[in-house]
Amino acid sequence: MATVTLENLKKSFGKTEVIQGIDIDIADGEFVVIVGPSGCGKSTLLRMVAGLETATSGEVRIDGKRVNDVEPMDRDIAMVFQNYALYPHMSVFDNMAYGLKIQKVAKPEIAERVQTAAKLLQLEPYLQRKPRELSGGQRQRVAMGRAIVRKPAVFLFDEPLSNLDAKLRVQMRLEIKALQRELGVTSLYVTHDQVEAMTLADRMIVMNAGVADQIGAPLDVYADPATEFVAGFIGSPPTNFIDAALLDGERAGRIGIRPEHVRLAEQGRIEAVVVYAEALGAETLVHLRAGDGQQITVRQESGLAIPTEGQSCGLAWDSAQVMRFDEAGLRQR
Repeated sequence: MATVTLENLKKSFGKTEVIQGIDIDIADGEFVVIVGPSGCGKSTLLRMVAGLETATSGEVRIDGKRVNDVEPMDRDIAMVFQNYALYPHMSVFDNMAYGLKIQKVAKPEIAERVQTAAKLLQLEPYLQRKPRELSGGQRQRVAMGRAIVRKPAVFLFDEPLSNLDAKLRVQMRLEIKALQRELGVTSLYVTHDQVEAMTLADRMIVMNAGVADQIGAPLDVYADPATEFVAGFIGSPPTNFIDAALLDGERAGRIGIRPEHVRLAEQGRIEAVVVYAEALGAETLVHLRAGDGQQITVRQESGLAIPTEGQSCGLAWDSAQVMRFDEAGLRQR
């Protein structure tokens, strides 16, 4: 087990600064998710912790030890990749044992560690199979097993569920969370999927163009986003943004209001026209166009009347639920 500290960590490729100074102290056993859109720098950040990318400046410390100049194999970390990276000619057992064999661990201990990990991951019936004989979820379990048997101080996950279908992603999310809790290993997990971030993280780092826009517990970030970017990225459906001038005359900036906080009303704060409605069973998402073409989504419970396309509606909300952002996208308190 170990702590991980990133201190003013930066990375540049030529004149392009892709990581612009990240600071975080990750506690022993904590599960931190790095989330953001493609190109925001999240995988680069993870690779610097792993030692696969060299930091331009700043420090990476694992359990208090500076590791900037330490080789990846000596950092006591284990990484699980998006593409599994299994050896196709080896059995499940041999794939999981390979790293230990390289380290010249004794055969009896290798067998014990692999059997223990296989039981934990429900892979015992598949130890003699080749990767081609396994499903996507089983292959990802093998990749996780290969990391577990090494008994690392830190787990690093680089979008490990991206190649799985939607149903299997949900199942594997639950398994990864349960596994991390059982093992108690400090973990950093990269994803572009904000649902994964919300469900897995003890804390999350919301990345935006190389900057950590916000670091915090998932529900805190959801309830109190620091920037317009975070408010729009975290939450599904995303936050509605309305030009403040549409409501306040000359006021600059924008307001944000989440779909579950907007309701259809005869007398609303603004008028809008229904574009279409998605009846999803437990809820209905009503998509509307207001003002000069701004798109607004309303989430309403099932059982309420579903408006028809082209219908004019008033939109209402409680002022306490409104988030205000200035022209730079920063939250106004």
